[in-house]
Amino acid sequence: MPVNDIIPVPQSADCFIPQIPGVIFQFHRSHSGHMRFLYLEGGGAALEYIDREQLSQDASPLIKHLTGNDHPQIMSAIERSARWMLPLTTRFRLPFPQDKPHWIAVSANPEPTTSGVCWSGIMMDISAQVSEEQRLRKLCDTDPLTGLPNRRKLMVHLTHLASLSARHGTPLSIMMIDIDHFKQFNDQWGHLQGDSVLKELATQTQALLRCEDMVARLGGEEFMVVLPLTPLQQCHKLADRLRDAIANYDFGIGSGHVTLSIGVAEYRCGEPLVSLIERADQALYSAKDVGRDCVRLLP
Repeated sequence: MPVNDIIPVPQSADCFIPQIPGVIFQFHRSHSGHMRFLYLEGGGAALEYIDREQLSQDASPLIKHLTGNDHPQIMSAIERSARWMLPLTTRFRLPFPQDKPHWIAVSANPEPTTSGVCWSGIMMDISAQVSEEQRLRKLCDTDPLTGLPNRRKLMVHLTHLASLSARHGTPLSIMMIDIDHFKQFNDQWGHLQGDSVLKELATQTQALLRCEDMVARLGGEEFMVVLPLTPLQQCHKLADRLRDAIANYDFGIGSGHVTLSIGVAEYRCGEPLVSLIERADQALYSAKDVGRDCVRLLP
């Protein structure tokens, strides 16, 4: 049976454009910078909340309003595309009444005209895709038990802060934290209680430190705290405050059963990060050697 006997073939674009899961557009920017949409049609809910008449006359105010914090990025992408005649590819968040913003992807090809540049392209709602990207990124960067950043995310963050520290000459310190006798704790109280301690320790550590500090789980019972703009002596004081608070905290089994050994070290301008971490590790081992439940530093 011919396909045409099952699905009627549209006689014009007007019949099927409203069914497209996106918006087809033509966008013009004059040499003076005036912007407007020559054509804007498609499916989805986005067009219900947009003043298309205004966009056809002067798009600049509405684009600025709709794209919000993404506006500089959008304008930069438009400028780059116009200057080099490259495809326009970008994304932005579009606000929706009584709903969270939707992520919109833009893909368009430019053509020079006598009065400026005209882009022909499509806008698609990629909110589901972005949500999945964020979910996967969180899985990749997060310790599943405690919800803290994992080693991978920590090292990216520490590398960035070390670069800033070297560039601006600002202090940067780290803490290496280990729960004392954690294997014995698991043997006595069970692994479920041990997991509970790890999760509660993560919560308490985040609450006791500053919002700019990052606490990450390296694995097992070992954690690291990265403290930007913090010299060694101040890091030592913060570490001792944390050690004391945890030693006196009731993890559901009475206070005093969970203690920490902490080693601290300060970043030396230009040193490899492995060297910084090794010095903090050595300070941690020193804390264990002298009896645990204490803070040690290496200059």
